[in-house]
Amino acid sequence: MLTVTRRQPPNPDVVVTLTLALTAEERTRSRHRFETEDGKTVFLRLPRGTVLQDGDILLDETNEIRVRIVAKPEAVITVTAHHEIDLLRAAYHLGNRHVPVEITPQYLRLAPDSVLQSMLEHLGLHVIPEISTFYPETGAYGHHHHE
Repeated sequence: MLTVTRRQPPNPDVVVTLTLALTAEERTRSRHRFETEDGKTVFLRLPRGTVLQDGDILLDETNEIRVRIVAKPEAVITVTAHHEIDLLRAAYHLGNRHVPVEITPQYLRLAPDSVLQSMLEHLGLHVIPEISTFYPETGAYGHHHHE
């Protein structure tokens, strides 16, 4: 079993021991045990509150083992609007419900939720279920904007 304790920023040139594909929710777990696709076990023991980003490199105590985190495509609903104001209004309503939301100028994205989907459609937005990478806002502290 491999335990990783430290995080480094993304560096595409770093040679890694293995890659761990995690959903948005899994990337918020600082202490967790994950299985890789080829059956290896990776135990995260990161500072509490760590939110992993696509491309982050995690190190074990020896600094010899490196694990690259990648965003795993997952079931989401993508919300678009004819008018920017409708998207802004939708972001406001979703924010009031404290659900994780990815916010871009073109679309909002969130985890599938039939109640929220109905609300958004009622507001006149287009809602498309799809499988995609998901980068929700991480909150006001330690803010990282994903392009």
